[in-house]
Amino acid sequence: MDEISLFCAKYNICVPNMKEFYIPRKSKRRPSSVIYSHHLRVELFYTVIDLQLQELNSHFDVVSGNLLLGMASLNPANLFANFDKERIMTLAKYYPDEFGELKLRDLCHQLDTFILHMKHDDPRFSDLKEIGDLSKALVEANLVEIYSLVYLLVKLTLILPVSTATVEIAFSSMKYLKDELRSSIGDVFLNDCLVCYFEKRSICKCKQ
Repeated sequence: MDEISLFCAKYNICVPNMKEFYIPRKSKRRPSSVIYSHHLRVELFYTVIDLQLQELNSHFDVVSGNLLLGMASLNPANLFANFDKERIMTLAKYYPDEFGELKLRDLCHQLDTFILHMKHDDPRFSDLKEIGDLSKALVEANLVEIYSLVYLLVKLTLILPVSTATVEIAFSSMKYLKDELRSSIGDVFLNDCLVCYFEKRSICKCKQ
């Protein structure tokens, strides 16, 4: 607040007293029933945050949201401040080929030991910033076998953004190739066209 006040004073910006009643622009003579701090926090700040949340929710379905929350829960930043066991278990359930019922149960137990180890027992995990750093630290500390299921989920999490981007590129390319003039193109021929299209893009990127 002090920095904001200094900034406003430097550029001659009027700073209202937060404890005074808010006066709307349309009616400068009639103050409202709320003070400035309530108006700025509730009527402006919270409203903008709600609009941003609504926009984010409209862009991500339930599955995408759970995947993102699961990834955030594995992030080691600030000593695993975002760790959430339930969200991580939800993330693992989206990989049924890797995590069956028995492995999910084992993962549940591993996570309990894992977070205690990370937060209290090993200083090598205290300054990690990203999930990639966590993966490297687990290998360097020879903890891959002890926390094998956690490590597997970390690797899947690292692959997830790449695979998602690849799928989006594939769909974008498919729309480009399969236009109105080629709407009757078969799946086999479409596959061949996509391979050629990707190879062409890769060669162009290498030349750049």
